[in-house]
Amino acid sequence: MTSKIKVDNINKVSDDSTIIKKCGSTTTVGSGSGQTIVVDGATVTLGRCGGAVNLASGATQTGFGRTGTVDWDTTPKTATFTAVSGDGFFCNTTSGGFTANLPAGVAGAIVSFADYAGTWQTNNLTVSPNGSDKIGNVNSNVILSTEGQSVTFIFVDSTQGWINTMDSTSNVRGSTHILASGGTESTTGNFKIHKFTGPGTFTVSNAGIGTPCAPSNVDYLVVAGGGAGGGRYGGGGGAGGWRASSGTTSGSYCAGPGPLTSPVSALPISAQAYPIAVGGGGAGVPDCNNPGGTGSVSTFSTVSSAGGGGGGGQGANGVAGGSGGGGSWNPGSGGTGGSGNTPPVTPPQGTSGGQGHGPMSPFATAGGGGATENGQNAVPSPPTAGRGGAGATSSICGSPISYSGGGGGSGEGAHGVTAGAGSPCGSGTAGSSSNTPASSGAANRGGGGGAAYYPGPSSVSGTGGSGVVIIRYKFQ
Repeated sequence: MTSKIKVDNINKVSDDSTIIKKCGSTTTVGSGSGQTIVVDGATVTLGRCGGAVNLASGATQTGFGRTGTVDWDTTPKTATFTAVSGDGFFCNTTSGGFTANLPAGVAGAIVSFADYAGTWQTNNLTVSPNGSDKIGNVNSNVILSTEGQSVTFIFVDSTQGWINTMDSTSNVRGSTHILASGGTESTTGNFKIHKFTGPGTFTVSNAGIGTPCAPSNVDYLVVAGGGAGGGRYGGGGGAGGWRASSGTTSGSYCAGPGPLTSPVSALPISAQAYPIAVGGGGAGVPDCNNPGGTGSVSTFSTVSSAGGGGGGGQGANGVAGGSGGGGSWNPGSGGTGGSGNTPPVTPPQGTSGGQGHGPMSPFATAGGGGATENGQNAVPSPPTAGRGGAGATSSICGSPISYSGGGGGSGEGAHGVTAGAGSPCGSGTAGSSSNTPASSGAANRGGGGGAAYYPGPSSVSGTGGSGVVIIRYKFQ
């Protein structure tokens, strides 16, 4: 028979090895078993400092209440079941939705549910009250349909029934897609874009799992700085090298028309920091016979695009580069264009500059090469300066933008020679005549600068346009 000890302002009672000791307003219950202890008007401490108080097998507790939490059952539920008060349940609806039946409502009962696989938005979890019990004052089912949701219900009374006290929709999970930062970031649909207009770092924190739905590679466009036009009777500047993937990994956008004579794969990536270099345009030159400045290299990972070659100055050939600079006017046979795709890559990153005119007046020079077309030759009759070669168009940012056009050659306007136009596709700019100054390439488009004529305001050549690096991938 279980004994019962009542303690009321006593110092010490011992029964069946149970020790109760009162010190002031605190009563301590020591070792013992099989006892029911009632203490009036005192604080009761069970066990000792640093020890544990355990319920015997099959025993239950009442009167202590709960802290608002549950004990989680870590075996996921995959079919209809009846919940138990005091427990939380991970519900896996991957194969289809099902129902969680609530237990009979008793004041203080508590139950939690969590979306195990992040699939409730597709296959819902239905929460059903017991009998005439209510959920939020209504005797009807509740549909949980938010991805990653977790919900806690507590039964309050017969009026309101089960009330939702905690609800999380943060869905904190490891991403299966690429996570990265750097540059100017934007999105289009399910794809994220990082645009670098200057040096920076593309930092990958998660590389994706490498499936068609969550690839671990990125599409890219890497454009180098364009070359400047040549000084005094110089040729047009060559375009910065244009290198790009075919665009099939991240949305099948239009990557051309361009020098993509065969498909170019997207780049595989890993979780690391990738330094980005964006080439500046070549510097223009004043009234002199010097060639225009060559553009600088742009790089991302294993892809490097060469700067455009400067246009040749009087009597000189164009400079080789991503695309070559145009040839100058030459008292001899006219300067030749610089070679494009230098150093060579496949598919080619650019083309060669055109051939300048010589030996006599009218003075006419050649256009610089573009990404997809050679710079045009100077034509003696009718006297015409060469146009810059066409560039390439890409929709990697969501809409078509042209890059890497060649700069136009210069012409003797006083003798009816029209200055060479910039490229018809791309950002190469017009050369000068004896009446007009040369134009410079637009920033971050990689176009060649226009050639200089002589003298006066037309005697300074146009600078090349700076380059750009753009990275695109599937992020959701």
